[in-house]
Amino acid sequence: MRPRDLRHGRRAAVALTALAMTAGVAAGSGGTAQAEPPADRQAEFGQAAAQYAVPEEVLLAVSYMQSRWRDHDGEHSTTGGFGPMHLTDVAYATAGGTGHHHDGEEDPRGDDRRPMTVTAETPDAPLDSEALQTVDAAAALTGFTAEELRTDSAANIMGGAALLAEHQDGFGGPSADPADWYGAVAMFSGASDTDTAARFADDVFALINEGASAATDDGTVTLAASPVTPETMQLADTGLREASDAPTDCPAELGCEWIPAPYEQYGEGPGDYGNHDQANRPEDMEIDYIVIHDTEGSYDTTLRLVQDPTYVSWQYTLRSADGHVAQHVKPEDVAWQAGNWSVNSHSIGLEHEGYAADGSWYTESLYRSSARLVKYLADRFDVPIDRAHIIGHDNVPGTRPATIRGMHWDPGPYWDWAHYFELLDAPLEPEFQWGSRLVTVAPDFEDNRPEMIGCDSGAPAEPCPSRPSSTVFLYSEPNHDAPLLKDIGLRPDGGDSTTQVSDLGSRAGTGATFAVAEVRWNWTAVWYLGQKGWIYNPWWEPTLIPAAGQWIEPKRDDTPVYGVAYPEPEAYEGTGVPVQTVEALPYTLDKGEAYSVGMTVQSQYYWAKTFDGPNIVVNGDRVYYQVQLGNRVMYVDAADVKLKGRP
Repeated sequence: MRPRDLRHGRRAAVALTALAMTAGVAAGSGGTAQAEPPADRQAEFGQAAAQYAVPEEVLLAVSYMQSRWRDHDGEHSTTGGFGPMHLTDVAYATAGGTGHHHDGEEDPRGDDRRPMTVTAETPDAPLDSEALQTVDAAAALTGFTAEELRTDSAANIMGGAALLAEHQDGFGGPSADPADWYGAVAMFSGASDTDTAARFADDVFALINEGASAATDDGTVTLAASPVTPETMQLADTGLREASDAPTDCPAELGCEWIPAPYEQYGEGPGDYGNHDQANRPEDMEIDYIVIHDTEGSYDTTLRLVQDPTYVSWQYTLRSADGHVAQHVKPEDVAWQAGNWSVNSHSIGLEHEGYAADGSWYTESLYRSSARLVKYLADRFDVPIDRAHIIGHDNVPGTRPATIRGMHWDPGPYWDWAHYFELLDAPLEPEFQWGSRLVTVAPDFEDNRPEMIGCDSGAPAEPCPSRPSSTVFLYSEPNHDAPLLKDIGLRPDGGDSTTQVSDLGSRAGTGATFAVAEVRWNWTAVWYLGQKGWIYNPWWEPTLIPAAGQWIEPKRDDTPVYGVAYPEPEAYEGTGVPVQTVEALPYTLDKGEAYSVGMTVQSQYYWAKTFDGPNIVVNGDRVYYQVQLGNRVMYVDAADVKLKGRP
């Protein structure tokens, strides 16, 4: 490893003198005065680049890969990063947590024949990485206080430029040529291994070559395209550890790490084992879903939990700060992650470091790593890239009436589904089909800021901060003062839904597709849980876009709806597997209603109850349609409905 001259004192002194002249900031006094503030975000980048002799295109591209140049109103990311440069202050931003896997009543395995209760509570891991506390290093280099670096965008960008320049000292010092900054950019990522650092740096330099322009909270920022061939050999001098050579089911450029979830017996009973089930997918069971979760805890804590045989499991965990990926369960095996055995048997689960309510935004690095992984898995297992197959945990239905209330609601309303599908090369755009009754929820993420309450678990009635959101509310009448819809699964007493951040009873997420029931001026009603749900949809700023596809119409009133797609009783004959009850959910559909169809599902049940097996797949003749009934998807018997539209 090349010796690295840190020279903190020199940089701090230079910064204090020059900032007062260049940016109009009196630093080091515990407060910030901006006599002549920069005109806009673009100017802030220009001044910081000039101050610390960082090529402006490098500074811009690094910031885009962290925050897309946004300040996020001073709120922290899901991993404790602040501002356009994502300077991290995890000690300030997070208070720890026990994780959403055990803060409710959900049975993560989701199989009534082998219920599982998770009771262990594991506190968040202690802060042990400098990458999670870069605000401190930036403060030492610039003279700004931690609060200034967290809350003032100009100071934040200066801090990021100072850190880049500090990293560049280990690679030959200042240079006007962006190509010479590959090693510094890789170090700025905060990654602990060469593959993750290289992926971040490669993305930065690809962006420099391609160029970009985006509206921010303080003007439009533009990065002009510049042909650059970076000095990638600098990666060898970063001192980062080499990535693991253990085989993983990942695209090569992600450099995934293999941290296995244990398949082992921990008690004397045949069912005392964890924390997943061995299978042979997709040979014996198709993989139909990729489920997006968030961790509700730190990356390190999440890794400790998934290695506990008495806990639950998922296939992958993604770190927020740098997009690093760890794999735990092979795709052919069934992880215990979604709270629904029918979905678990046919899905792959991805946990993203973050919080559904407490954190305000996810990093661009996280989104991009996740999108790369999902594209790889979707291609390998022939999973369509749409919102019927790429779903959130909040879209997974309860298995029966008693489990509905305990189902989880991550990744929450602040996950940017529209941007995510752009990265998946499947943008959510209008689709025109003659005679279609369908529309897709597609609000503008930045402008859509529904008023919600309860983001602070200690103050459930307090308003949440104003944040960009992927969710919209549905009203019982076409006006904002009308009550929200009723969800009798969540409230059997018939009460109205609320604006509580965790209440999914009258909400719809970006990408969900519904059938239109009625239109009145600037309002559109869609069929939702057997009701007309009104969504504000003005023509000058539409919330809904036309959609193509298929929908179902019930043949009779009181058509039942299900949370699992299990076979008919006759299918179990001769298998040795007990007949699995398919209990109708409390929702019913009437003639005249219509619901969008996401896929056709052939009935199947996977019997896996003991450590030594046997594990048996029961295939049935019964066919279901997966429909978007409310915020969650559910299933109807194909024999009970009429299929309309074109696939």
